Amino acid sequence: MTIVLHKAEPGLRKGSTFTLRNIYYDFDKWNIREDASTDLDSLVNILLAHPTMKISLGSHTDCRGTAAYNQQLSQRRAESAVQYLVKMGIDRSRLVAKGYGESQLINHCDCSAGSTCSEAAHQENRRTEITILEE
Repeated sequence: MTIVLHKAEPGLRKGSTFTLRNIYYDFDKWNIREDASTDLDSLVNILLAHPTMKISLGSHTDCRGTAAYNQQLSQRRAESAVQYLVKMGIDRSRLVAKGYGESQLINHCDCSAGSTCSEAAHQENRRTEITILEE
């Protein structure tokens, strides 16, 4: 599993946030793509190895579409990731789904006038981040 820590704290500690690099979504979709299952399976293994760990799965969209629509879409994406983990045996009470819409873009693709972005650049924003709530 490839993770990118957003804090200087090493490892899996309460408050740490990381991105599962291969959990991206197609434009206007919320289903878990086949290429995302490997990283989600790695997350399942981490959760099984740490049975008291609780996490938040925060999903994001790119800037295309209305803010209200993107908020709903990101919530559906977070719920899809949670449903996948539950299907793999993780107790639902250990998981929180949170949609952020387009409010936390990680690159320059903000859809402002004159902004041009490739599909790959937009996809960087369509992601799910994990935050450890309890170890």
